[in-house]
Amino acid sequence: MLAEHLELIETIGLNLFFLFIFGFIGLSIHDVMNKNDVPKMGRVVVYFVLFLGCAGFIAKGIIQFIWENQGVG
Repeated sequence: MLAEHLELIETIGLNLFFLFIFGFIGLSIHDVMNKNDVPKMGRVVVYFVLFLGCAGFIAKGIIQFIWENQGVG
């Protein structure tokens, strides 16, 4: 059974890895901004850029899922 579902397990593991990495990046950025007294506008820009990076991975996953279900990829 493990060999049959190995690709699914790898995909889930990789997605969880990205989730943890983005979480740690967000926490470290938050810590650095708190220590350096970054203005509110700077914080908004930094978090927006971090969100766009996360959104790119989410969009890639959704597009890949749709294409695989339609038989394109």
